[in-house]
Amino acid sequence: MDDAAPLPVDIPPRSRLRRALHTLYHGGTPTAVRFRTAWVVIDLLIIGFFIAAPLIRETAFFLAVDYALAALLAVDLAARALARERLSEFFRRPAAWIDLLVLVTLLFPQQFFNLGFLRVLRLYTLVNSEVFWDTVLKRFDDTRVEEVTRAVGALLTFVFVTTGFVYAVFGRSEGGPDGYVDALYFTITSLTTTGYGDVTLPGTAGKLLSIIIMVSGVTLFLRLAQAVFQPAQSRLHCPDCRLDRHEADARHCRRCGAALAAI
Repeated sequence: MDDAAPLPVDIPPRSRLRRALHTLYHGGTPTAVRFRTAWVVIDLLIIGFFIAAPLIRETAFFLAVDYALAALLAVDLAARALARERLSEFFRRPAAWIDLLVLVTLLFPQQFFNLGFLRVLRLYTLVNSEVFWDTVLKRFDDTRVEEVTRAVGALLTFVFVTTGFVYAVFGRSEGGPDGYVDALYFTITSLTTTGYGDVTLPGTAGKLLSIIIMVSGVTLFLRLAQAVFQPAQSRLHCPDCRLDRHEADARHCRRCGAALAAI
């Protein structure tokens, strides 16, 4: 879900469905806000299912839930596309292509199970969507809470996407992790640069991936620390260099010195 410009007032009668969908997904009415809040809660539950999928894949209900979520996400994707003034505008957004990829892995869970770890990217797009901050956490929009939440979202997304990748690529190889929990354990120990060494990845590819995880971990933890401890910043727009993040009491741009205007 994401923000969009309003549809033209004079849309033809055949487009009334699109008008209604636009109101639900982007409007400010109490009904629209309740709808988007409910969908965010459902989205978080779906992401929880994505994270747990490798652990429950062999259960009797897995495929039923998988296909039910595929139908639900297909309806949501179509509705969000129709809520836009132009379909091309909707499909220019990376989040739309991530949703399409997620949908393909849900429709063909056996064939694309090794790509299932990419489903967790939906957590990143949700936490970074304007709808999430304009609806669910509106009171914290453009605050330190938003910065910390985005940083935590990026960190969790990286952890579970990497865990899924490790499990899919190395889980069945000799010397690799024995299961999903081992893959998660390896990811966390590498991410924190603890490196106990009891779970490792075989071969040169495993060593290179371990290096990437360690370097990425330092970067993500540094970003989280900056979000927690750096001085609070506000949306103050510089008309010259276009930088829009400055200290809350700033009057001039910290990059070029021009007078600032609040967004």
